[in-house]
Amino acid sequence: MPPNVSFNELLEAAQHSAVHLEMRDAYGVGDEADDFGRWRRTGERDTDPASAYWAPWVDLISRATARGVTVRRARVVSEPVTEYIRYEHAGTAVNIHAGELVRWLPRRTASDLMLPGNDLWIFDGQSVLFNHFTGAGNWSEPGLELRTEPHIVKQSADAFEAVWDRATPHDQYQLL
Repeated sequence: MPPNVSFNELLEAAQHSAVHLEMRDAYGVGDEADDFGRWRRTGERDTDPASAYWAPWVDLISRATARGVTVRRARVVSEPVTEYIRYEHAGTAVNIHAGELVRWLPRRTASDLMLPGNDLWIFDGQSVLFNHFTGAGNWSEPGLELRTEPHIVKQSADAFEAVWDRATPHDQYQLL
């Protein structure tokens, strides 16, 4: 795969699976700023799958799942959770509406797991797209790093599966 392939292209090319491992307690990515600010002020989160904020994601994930791709997202979180994680949790119903399976793992129960240093996506067990963030949670340079070496893909997949097996499904996870 070419190193300059986009996330959307990787997901569009996936045939069987796309898994996402999130391990930060806060993100500061610009495209969420307005929605997060509104949630902080009002406690209301945009949960309309057809909204301008959500529609591109819902469309992308819905197309993937319609062609048989299983999309799973696992979040490793500190407890008590941060304000940002409360915001994410409030919007997860839209991820599920789009077709994602979502689980949560308290960080204190992950101490014996060997986890990668960065959030990631794995596509069809063949490639890993690492997500690089600054300390404040915004995209850093390079923001994305695509790796296809079999040992890196396997280590990443093993880490994801260990988290997934231990994590709690979204509808059963209680925020602390």
